[in-house]
Amino acid sequence: MAQPTPSQCRAIFISDVHLGARGCNATALLDFLAGHEAETIYLVGDIVDGWRLKASWRWPQSHNDVVEELLRKAREGARIVYVPGNHDEFLRQYAGMHLGVVEIVEEAIHHTADGKRMLVLHGDKFDAVVTNIRWLALLGDSAYDFAIWLSIHISRFRRWLGLPEWSLSAWSKQKVKRAVNYISAFEDAVAADAARHGADIVLCGHIHKPAMRRCGGVLYLNAGDWIESCSAILEHPDGRIEVVAWSASARAARPIAPALVWSNAA
Repeated sequence: MAQPTPSQCRAIFISDVHLGARGCNATALLDFLAGHEAETIYLVGDIVDGWRLKASWRWPQSHNDVVEELLRKAREGARIVYVPGNHDEFLRQYAGMHLGVVEIVEEAIHHTADGKRMLVLHGDKFDAVVTNIRWLALLGDSAYDFAIWLSIHISRFRRWLGLPEWSLSAWSKQKVKRAVNYISAFEDAVAADAARHGADIVLCGHIHKPAMRRCGGVLYLNAGDWIESCSAILEHPDGRIEVVAWSASARAARPIAPALVWSNAA
């Protein structure tokens, strides 16, 4: 059976893949990449999980396949821009350089099809825990990794019982009021900084929460992650910006919600 023609995008934004971590959904990302082509692909931090690899080396073939697929796209003409995050901070020493076909930058400015100025950054600099209390961030990362492991086993048991999918880690984050308040404060801080720098749009990752919302005069975008949400942000050739999640069952990217499809012309 012939493969469907890949969707043509002007730009694709992916964050928080966490290659090397057991929760990484590399297979879903491979399917997504196979179904989408773009002039520019932005890797918005935590693509490789250096923290996890340092603690315990784990690199399945599917994780290697993701790297090879990105390099293949680069060889075929796509521009690959890598904005390191806190988990792959070892790459920040190469900011301003090319590592083969990959550009490494601390932050990027992307101009949309209709001329809007988009600031692209990972977002960890707005996280006081990551920047000021590193040992606590590492402890929280280990707890999150355990929650992902437990969630995987709960999901398997629920499938065995014929119950729908359910994520322990996602449920925990949504139910904890402080986490919800943190997400809101993070989004406002990122958008306020972007406004001070004259950006119309700001796009980040870091908190694993795909989003599109207006914060004052700035459009705030978060690409989410490839552990739970399997989400990305697309800029279509006509300038439309869309937050999508990959559906493994449908083998297609679907808008997370109609309200998350936004056009500069609207």
